[in-house]
Amino acid sequence: MLSYVPVLILFIFALLLGGAFVFLSYFLGRPKKTTTKLNPYECGVEQATLPRIPVNIKFFAVALMFLLFDVEVALLYPWAAYFKSMVSEGLGTFVLIEGLIFIGILFVALVYIFRTGILHWENGK
Repeated sequence: MLSYVPVLILFIFALLLGGAFVFLSYFLGRPKKTTTKLNPYECGVEQATLPRIPVNIKFFAVALMFLLFDVEVALLYPWAAYFKSMVSEGLGTFVLIEGLIFIGILFVALVYIFRTGILHWENGK
């Protein structure tokens, strides 16, 4: 039990040091609230419109599609990079079928996207 005393002292010291940093940053780092600092910042340009305007839902749908196909690339790249080593280990058929199932699911998602017309932008909508 005596061997844990240095660890306990180090833990208490870390807690006190972390608490001191939080305490000092809270009291020394308070900015003065002026009207200029409370305004939203848009790249150094005066704000053109109100920040709470309604946004078309298609922007959200396009962002979700981007994430879907971005994750696809992020998952297919390591699969493709190690496919040759998997074949040499005797897992080639299994890995190929798994990859084709994954690509098939993403193809179904792409067909759904085209059929629902999410990518079809109309003027004024």
